[in-house]
Amino acid sequence: MSETSDKKITRREVLTTGAAGLAGLAAMGVAGSEASAQGQTTPTHTLRPVEPQTGRANRNGKFANRVVLITGATSGIGKGTAYAFAREGANVFFCGRREELGKQNEAEIRGFGGEAAYMRADVRREADVRSFVDACVRKYGRIDIAFNNAGVEAVAANLTDQTLENFMNVMNTNATGVFLSMKYEIPVMLRQRGGVIVNNASVSGHDGFALISPYSASKHAIIGLTKCAALEYVPRNIRINSISPGGVDTPMLERALRGFQATAAQIAATIPVRRPARSKRWRAS
Repeated sequence: MSETSDKKITRREVLTTGAAGLAGLAAMGVAGSEASAQGQTTPTHTLRPVEPQTGRANRNGKFANRVVLITGATSGIGKGTAYAFAREGANVFFCGRREELGKQNEAEIRGFGGEAAYMRADVRREADVRSFVDACVRKYGRIDIAFNNAGVEAVAANLTDQTLENFMNVMNTNATGVFLSMKYEIPVMLRQRGGVIVNNASVSGHDGFALISPYSASKHAIIGLTKCAALEYVPRNIRINSISPGGVDTPMLERALRGFQATAAQIAATIPVRRPARSKRWRAS
């Protein structure tokens, strides 16, 4: 990896920012084609593989008969969450824009005995979100837990070089998507007199990171929305929280490693457990 890239990020900056910086890099999602075009050598960036876990879903598990709605579950954190809930007996209803991946995930979950249904929906579109929530209620009768996870990364650039199009795409997906999801999930939970909502923010929602202002702004917005909604609806038995992951072994992180010509070993060295967070992969026994 060259000492500085076109985005003016040094190796030292990558390695000294720790897990928080790792999440920032993952958010950038810089295309690896830039480095290839400059004739740079691409180092090994493959993350540590996770051995598939075999067996059958426990339909009497800790989330037996619970209905879990998840946005953005065609890959990454959302996909891992869908598999984990289904493994423990939940009825999982999830969305994403990539229909082929969505149907594949649905089939895999059903393959190990879990219950899941996929619906194509774009969280940037209010009509899509409303239809997605309504469809979940029609199919399963309620929503016990909602995980508002859908999100995209930002293009790496200084603020004045960011385009309005990119800024609005990130904000509309990450922040507006969470707002719309809660807007339609909460009335369902009010009718059933309770529920749990978890919004996926980021360590970038607590600190600022150079070159990813749209992403960081969107994650700050999610945390602000969560705090307000939590205060408004806790008296009505709806618990609303956000989580703030650091580096997670997902396709987004893989894109970041390629884009910055970093190795998995270099990134792992910045994390106390010496690896990004991982989710188990399940398959039918």
